[in-house]
Amino acid sequence: MLDKVRSAPGFIAALDQSGGSTPKALLLYGIAETEYQGDEEMFRLMHAMRARIMKAPAFTGDKVVGAILFERTMDGDVDGEPVPSYLWEKRGVVPFLKIDKGLAAEENGVQLMKPMPDLDALLIRGREKGIFGTKMRSVIASADKAGIADVVQQQFEVARQIIAQGLVPIIEPEILINSPTKAEAETILRDEIAQQLDTLGPGEDVMLKVTIPTVADFYADLAAHKSVVRLVALSGGYSRADACEKLSHNRDMIASFSRALTENLRVSMSDADFDASLAETIDGIYSASVNKA
Repeated sequence: MLDKVRSAPGFIAALDQSGGSTPKALLLYGIAETEYQGDEEMFRLMHAMRARIMKAPAFTGDKVVGAILFERTMDGDVDGEPVPSYLWEKRGVVPFLKIDKGLAAEENGVQLMKPMPDLDALLIRGREKGIFGTKMRSVIASADKAGIADVVQQQFEVARQIIAQGLVPIIEPEILINSPTKAEAETILRDEIAQQLDTLGPGEDVMLKVTIPTVADFYADLAAHKSVVRLVALSGGYSRADACEKLSHNRDMIASFSRALTENLRVSMSDADFDASLAETIDGIYSASVNKA
């Protein structure tokens, strides 16, 4: 799995919408909130959508390097097989797990992650199920140096806890694409991450998931760091076309898209239309990740 994640051509699919973002994802898919009652039915519908994606002919390790899962998805199954093993053994896709519990209130222009008191137990359970790595998200709204330093410090503190359990963490400090100080925040973030990377020892590997930068290849030095397995990009609210166009100018960065991956999929589609639409999307995201402008 490490060899595939480090060097295989392709991208990482983000199938990790959690409770707060699930209604929006279902609405985009064509299922309104009036069509289900309660969380259990909501998550059942969401799992059915994800299973449909994972079973599609184009969703294989040939172009999809990995997939990030919500905890409930990790605990679910596809055709009677646990999702992590289905992905790796049947599709050749490396499974990751979203581990954060959401965001705290904004302070100093950022939102830190909420506490994760049961993290070790979740990591152990994930590892036993065949999970390779994890993902955790913070948000940066403005170029506040103290706030960004706090985000990066928290991300790396939790990353060390994840590494200690034998998993590879994806560190995700998202800068909002509509931030009026996006470029300035990117400079602060890059420098803070570089300092933290230099504190990692041999075998302490991480991945980085960032907003596509204002200046192409802005994070190239981070991608080349000895402790960075892979540099990936979030779509951040850009349309798939815009995200792919911007990504194609960043040579050492591959996609890890969520909404941009599923934006053209609808529950009402026939299986043939669904599979064809997903295949077209996968081809586009793959091309932007591999064929650089």
